[in-house]
Amino acid sequence: MSTISSIGNAAGGGTSSSVSSQIAALNKQIDKLEQQLKNIATSGDNSKTADDEKKMIQSEIQMIEAQIAQILAQQAQKAQQKQSDASNPQPADGINRPTDSNQVDVYI
Repeated sequence: MSTISSIGNAAGGGTSSSVSSQIAALNKQIDKLEQQLKNIATSGDNSKTADDEKKMIQSEIQMIEAQIAQILAQQAQKAQQKQSDASNPQPADGINRPTDSNQVDVYI
């Protein structure tokens, strides 16, 4: 179950880690889980525990893929918000951002 705790660490990530590094870490975990699936398949063990382990690993892979999709969706939303903020400039209020009629010209 150490995989699940490491998923939380990689996906939760602090503000210091970039999105690409989070996704790379999650992809690395998927690779490890896929390798575990291959090892189970090649071991020749067809017991119920092996089948249960395969299902658990597959569900973990799906969970990680969902986290990657969520991270990408958040990035797309941030990019869209940034674009809409850029297209809608903040209105001038006359104090710190003077309007054309409320502006002080200083000549030296």
